[in-house]
Amino acid sequence: MQKFLLLFLSFLCYSVLWSQKKTADTTALQSPHTKSIDFNIMPYLNYNRTLDFMFGAIPMMMYKIDKTDTISPKSLSGLTAVYTTNKSYFIALFNKFYFKEDQWRLQLFFAAGNQNEQFYEDDIDIPAFYNYQSKRIMAGGTLQYKIVKAFYGGIGYSYAHYDTAYQDNVEPSSITHTNGLQIIAMYDTRDAIYYPTKGTKTKLRWISYPTWIGNEVSANKILTEYNKYFPMRKAADVLVARFSGKFGLGNISFDQQITIGNEDIRGYSQGKYRGDGLIDIQGEYRYNFGKKMGLVGFAGVATIYGSDTESFNWGLYPGAGIGYRYRAFKHEKFNVGLDAAVGKGDWGLYFRIGEAF
Repeated sequence: MQKFLLLFLSFLCYSVLWSQKKTADTTALQSPHTKSIDFNIMPYLNYNRTLDFMFGAIPMMMYKIDKTDTISPKSLSGLTAVYTTNKSYFIALFNKFYFKEDQWRLQLFFAAGNQNEQFYEDDIDIPAFYNYQSKRIMAGGTLQYKIVKAFYGGIGYSYAHYDTAYQDNVEPSSITHTNGLQIIAMYDTRDAIYYPTKGTKTKLRWISYPTWIGNEVSANKILTEYNKYFPMRKAADVLVARFSGKFGLGNISFDQQITIGNEDIRGYSQGKYRGDGLIDIQGEYRYNFGKKMGLVGFAGVATIYGSDTESFNWGLYPGAGIGYRYRAFKHEKFNVGLDAAVGKGDWGLYFRIGEAF
């Protein structure tokens, strides 16, 4: 596996360097006022009820792989490095490549870190939150091809390594590896990738963890999402409606479970509500003012199943909040920002790279 990770990192570095080299070769054909690469370094500052204070940096760049391609969105490459006051840390590399007049879309990622988190356990004498430490390495990618107008099909692969130890041995320590194979179908009519103002995005993913590629037990996940974007206030603002369903089937491990607050419904940061699957609906209004700033307001509700705490299953977990947005790049509408949200007996702050959905 170490050889795979070394090859993967080498490919990431080569991809970025190739993009930079391609840019350098074509600068003579451009106006001297046109930047071939839009680069920025954003500070990361956040607080989480589990991870405490978090700080770090996010260097990012946007660029065209082919300067003659006027249809493909700009590609994005970046790195996130974060340290927290509860002694957690992680680093992540992310790449989104668009090329051949948006005929192909390629995403690659790598992440590694040590996170000190918590989970809720009630199947003992004293129900309470218990800490656990998880050392993680994750890597993978997806490749999508436009089959017909607005419809994409694709495949993907992901690898994850978890070394998990629990407080007071409430659960046995474990070292697990997962290898996931993915099939993707997506219908995308959005007018922009990074900040859509109209259109829809419908996406269906099936992820399989079969034993024949190294998984200890067999499991499957079905991930669905539907986003609808409505232009508001003469297209100055955007209203977004979203449905999302994440369905775990088979032997879903603790590390593969879904926790409310990690992705969709904001307002939960203690890691209390987790299970094999989650369903949620939500909406968000994106208000823009000035040239680079904006505000968002959002609300939604989720439910889970497959929780180890039976009383949590199929309950309703609402979340609502507000956020601030700042345009990170001069030549592309791409926001970073900070959200504050409240949930059922919980609350959370969320630093955003791009929009929530």
